[in-house]
Amino acid sequence: MANIYVIQGPNLNLLGKRETSIYGIQSLEDLHRDLIKRGEELGLFVECFQSNHEGEIVDIIQQAREKADYIIINPAAYTHTSVAVRDALLAAAVPAIEVHISNIYARESFRKESLIADVVRGQIAGLGILGYYLALRAVYHFLAEGGALL
Repeated sequence: MANIYVIQGPNLNLLGKRETSIYGIQSLEDLHRDLIKRGEELGLFVECFQSNHEGEIVDIIQQAREKADYIIINPAAYTHTSVAVRDALLAAAVPAIEVHISNIYARESFRKESLIADVVRGQIAGLGILGYYLALRAVYHFLAEGGALL
């Protein structure tokens, strides 16, 4: 069974409570529980992490180097500011998909640049939490395509 890390950045612990017009009403706990369940249905073991601290996110990405087959990451505000998260993804050498609940390209100008976009396989933005489920399906597809799940 492939091991998938879902890594969430700062303030995502407030899903369902913060700016619901942008981020929706589902809690992070409910999202993670549902991703784990959907992963099981696909034959994927999903582990979910969230931290408001850049160093902890870097540690989790480094841990993924030895334990994960794929990463789904929403670095949140660190998308636009963290060279450390970018470098950790490069060092881990684990394929990753970047997810954003909001369309970062339709928001403030400082949100329009992702420092990690060029080191991930792809990016899903602006589709709400549906983006996480699409990323999970994409991971399943990419792993099956590579023979890891066949």
